Amino acid sequence: MIYTKDESERILESLQDDLLVTDVSGTITKVTHTMKKLYGVENDELVGQSVYDLEKAGIFKPAVTPMVKKNKKRTTIIQTTNDNKKLLVTGIPVFDDNGDLWRIATYSHDVTELVNIKDYLSEMEEEMERVLYELNRLRGQYLQEYGFIARSSTMKRCLEMARQVADVDVNVLLLGESGVGKTQIAKMVHKESPRKDGPFIEVNCGAIPETLFESEFFGYAGGTFTGSNKNGKVGLAELAEGGTLFLDEVGELSLNNQVKVLKFIQEKEFYPVGGRKSKKVDFRLISATNRPLEKLVQEDKFREDLFFRLNVVPITIPPLRERTPDIIPLIEHFVQEFSEKYEREIQLEKGAMKLLSEHDWRGNVRELMNVIERLIVTTPSNVLKPEDIWMPNKSTDQQDKFSFQGSLPETLASVEEKIIKEAASQCRTTTEMAEWLGISQPSVVRKLKKYNIK
Repeated sequence: MIYTKDESERILESLQDDLLVTDVSGTITKVTHTMKKLYGVENDELVGQSVYDLEKAGIFKPAVTPMVKKNKKRTTIIQTTNDNKKLLVTGIPVFDDNGDLWRIATYSHDVTELVNIKDYLSEMEEEMERVLYELNRLRGQYLQEYGFIARSSTMKRCLEMARQVADVDVNVLLLGESGVGKTQIAKMVHKESPRKDGPFIEVNCGAIPETLFESEFFGYAGGTFTGSNKNGKVGLAELAEGGTLFLDEVGELSLNNQVKVLKFIQEKEFYPVGGRKSKKVDFRLISATNRPLEKLVQEDKFREDLFFRLNVVPITIPPLRERTPDIIPLIEHFVQEFSEKYEREIQLEKGAMKLLSEHDWRGNVRELMNVIERLIVTTPSNVLKPEDIWMPNKSTDQQDKFSFQGSLPETLASVEEKIIKEAASQCRTTTEMAEWLGISQPSVVRKLKKYNIK
């Protein structure tokens, strides 16, 4: 079929796209009837005009024609009109029979709405980043509210788990060394639970003598013992009504008392010593221990059935030596806290901070807190120096002994290698290592290569 000129015009006019054709010089030779809607200029006024002049007049910018003329290939740009519309404009080169550029056809889509949506989404992304930052900041404040400073990922995961189970009346077993903060986490779970308005009853299973545990825990009826209160005594278990019962150091319970505690946990009912009437208690149970309960079960020192009752949701709190990013913030926190408490303005020298941050802290946060308190009240000046610091639990090997490895250069190299390995194990990046060691990042890279440390 052969198209006539009139047919070609009709086909062009039927296109949904806004089409504009120029010659090589940029003079408009043809436009579709929809161009007025885009540029606000009558179609017959556009034909014969130069796109360069229209661009200078601000009708649109930039013009795609010169780009196609230069590159001689299909080119797409975002164009802005005089009334701030956003157009997606594509210019296509048209060649004659000799392969020379003859015409440039451009078609346009109004994408103002899409661009606005894109800008809106960008603004929303920025807002989300801001909200996330605020959320993390508030979360940090929330954690400090309960006495926690958590910069390390391990401690953050531990606290998130505690927060997650707080709303559910499930038994929680807190595991970890002495001084890591098991009691504080138990209190946090209680305060974030639906039982927050009820009592938090802490029972230190290791501090109550075995022979007195039953009467202290379950109470006793009047006249049960010689010299006892004639009206009897309410036990710790009964005091937990409507709240949380926290069994601290649960691994210290004797096998005999373990049986009694297990029955109480299962039935939430007990008889006071010497009593004939049972009492029911509604409570949420949290337990804690620094002992390896699974090993004690294997050694028949802890009842397996009680272990399974306690170990519904275990949360292991990492020791301070495994959460080194928390050490310096904790030091700063306790320095500020005890400086305010004892009304002393104490500053730490860099060397003192380094010495404290490198200590092994076998007593964990409790030891750190006690040491900082002692230093605040005993430091003779307002500046805490390295010589003011003495760690009573630091081993003799650490304080006094030094093993020579051959010559002095060999010994120094051996010590340096150990330090670099320790830094590599504690830090995630060479930049972090450099800051920790007080050297440049290129020096860290060279030393890692020197000692073949991955």
